[in-house]
Amino acid sequence: MKLMTTAALLGAGMLALTATTASAEIVCNDDGDCWHVKERHKYPADVKLRVYPDDWKWRESETHYRWREHPGRGYWRSGVWIDF
Repeated sequence: MKLMTTAALLGAGMLALTATTASAEIVCNDDGDCWHVKERHKYPADVKLRVYPDDWKWRESETHYRWREHPGRGYWRSGVWIDF
């Protein structure tokens, strides 16, 4: 019995180490530009952004939002992509 318990705990530990979590999120700025990110970044302190879960959607009445995807690490500011 002790051997089975040890094996089960070891198996659970191995599974926890190999599991990957998808941390996709949506980031939007004050201008309404929104884009997907695959990992959470540390943005500069003066950048005003909101981070939402990947399944977030804006309401139909919120017409100021728009998708502005861009590869790489950065953010949209005044319609320009800023790499960092």
